[in-house]
Amino acid sequence: MVTTRVLLLNATFEPLAVVTAKRAVLLMLSGKAECVQAALEGGAFRSESLSITAPSVMRLSRYVRVPYRSSVPMTRAGVLRRDRRSCAYCGKRADTIDHVVPRSRGGPHSWDNCVAACRACNSRKADRLLCELGWTLREPPRAPSRGSAGVLALSVEPHPTWEPWLEAA
Repeated sequence: MVTTRVLLLNATFEPLAVVTAKRAVLLMLSGKAECVQAALEGGAFRSESLSITAPSVMRLSRYVRVPYRSSVPMTRAGVLRRDRRSCAYCGKRADTIDHVVPRSRGGPHSWDNCVAACRACNSRKADRLLCELGWTLREPPRAPSRGSAGVLALSVEPHPTWEPWLEAA
């Protein structure tokens, strides 16, 4: 229960971050946040004199100004999420990332050069170019568009109960 993830909304109901259930309960106890939607599992945190239902979505009591980022930072998890964990070469389940133009040949470590790949395709491709193997990409890699929940959407797998707040963003 302590490792369960909770969507944290700003006071204006825009997605802000994903926190652990333990951090969420501490925010509620200190009066900094309130529960918007309880967890579907029905779990609760209990002490001798207090019982708090586990939140799934919570909102901060005060507005927090978030610095604007012009682009979404590139991460391994973000590339896998962008490509829906599907190999860019064969379509099987991907668990690694691959540089289309290998870094050993001057390829950048960027959204436009990284794709999700299965281990077999990643090993077979090694440090060669696609034209040398006769391979093609199923879909060209691109940087994700920057929405208000862009960074959040790529950072973790969203829980189904979070959809109304992520769609509104």
